[in-house]
Amino acid sequence: MNIYDLEVKDVNGNMVSMKEYKGKVLLVVNTATGCGFTPQYEGLQKLYEQYKDHGFEVLDFPCNQFGNQAPGSNEEIHQFCQLKYNTSFPMFTKVDVNGKNQAPLFAYLKQQKKSLLGAKIKWNFTKFLIDQEGNVVGRFEPTTQPNKISNKIAALLS
Repeated sequence: MNIYDLEVKDVNGNMVSMKEYKGKVLLVVNTATGCGFTPQYEGLQKLYEQYKDHGFEVLDFPCNQFGNQAPGSNEEIHQFCQLKYNTSFPMFTKVDVNGKNQAPLFAYLKQQKKSLLGAKIKWNFTKFLIDQEGNVVGRFEPTTQPNKISNKIAALLS
């Protein structure tokens, strides 16, 4: 199995094959609108704008598992991000990233790249970097600002 065997739901609930992103560098992020790390949306948008024309995508998966910090509907979260942070990268439906109802994408990502403390995602804004062949090449904790990942993205795209 690889990442391209998986499907996810877009913000409108439509199934999307991860095959649509084959050949691109991806940054998959579990996000929240009411988190101390929420201002990272600005940095994620900057990365997206900088690299999107070179084969890069940010894939945003809201998650309400940590402190009820993404309480709105998918549409409310999407509108908040567009209005407050002017986001234009793809957003998907709210998911669980841990536990029995975890999204298969996050189960796969965690299996491929554990943190120093194990596979479990500890909080919102955990970031997974995936190369053009679908390999999970990096995992970054919520404290890692998006601009600190820029050089790794650029290296993969070159």
